Amino acid sequence: MSRRKEALTGQLSDADLRLLRIYRKVVECGGFSAAEVELNISRAAISMAMNDLETRLGLRLCQRGRSGFSLTEEGAEVYEAILQLLAAVEGFRTRVNGLHAWLKGELNIGITDNLVTMPEMHITNALSALKERGPDVRINIRMIPPSDIELAVLDGRLHTGVIPALKTLPGLHYLSLYEETSQLYCASGHSLFDAEPVTEEQLANCDAVVPAYAQTPEVKALHEPLRAAASATDREGIAFLILSGRYIGYLPTHYAEQWVRDGRMRALNPDRWHYLTHYSAITRKGAPPNLVLESYLEELDRLMKA
Repeated sequence: MSRRKEALTGQLSDADLRLLRIYRKVVECGGFSAAEVELNISRAAISMAMNDLETRLGLRLCQRGRSGFSLTEEGAEVYEAILQLLAAVEGFRTRVNGLHAWLKGELNIGITDNLVTMPEMHITNALSALKERGPDVRINIRMIPPSDIELAVLDGRLHTGVIPALKTLPGLHYLSLYEETSQLYCASGHSLFDAEPVTEEQLANCDAVVPAYAQTPEVKALHEPLRAAASATDREGIAFLILSGRYIGYLPTHYAEQWVRDGRMRALNPDRWHYLTHYSAITRKGAPPNLVLESYLEELDRLMKA
């Protein structure tokens, strides 16, 4: 029986890292054409780089042609491995730069959607203070689901994240940040918009949009009496459906405020139909020293105590 030849032998060179970075950008842009602008190189050069990388790895990474761009199964796994590798490289650079007085390197942070309208601007102000301390620091924000943020912090692809405190994982540190109030809303044009008071029977007869993401048992209990007729993977999706005038649903008060102020939404029995969500900043226990991350957390902690 013939043995499979190992394609990736020897040391990873700077040329290899360049090819990996090009591939990452192609994947994140969704194809060669979209990556041209981001990479500032021609499509032909990108194609040549992809051919070189596939030869180097001995794997077919993606399908490209008239049918469009798509990753192979191996290509998807290589992409995830690249994210971990480049995060480790950046972690090394950040740690070495931490030996200098001037902050340099990257802060990779994952944030749950629609927190930018929180009146307490802890994240925004901490990032501003970090940039003041280190003008050369590069900040990269990914808006992804909480479970993805947890995994990315644990495996080192993200330095830190901001998630709802639904559960605690033993491998993570938690810094309490926000307490967010959510209320039940309908929009103008809905049958309940001018109703006062609103009974539980009326609510039960209305189509409701429910979250398709993790919730605490207490929040699930508040949704149980509602007639689930639609779902959404994030709060923006819930807002879209409420604003259609056909659904009721829960939204954070800070996020709904703009539509309430304009007379396009109203809260239904807010003293009865509401809940709290606690948000925390997470970091990985046992992570290597990182002066950029430590400086950001210092600013965040200072703002929390102010």
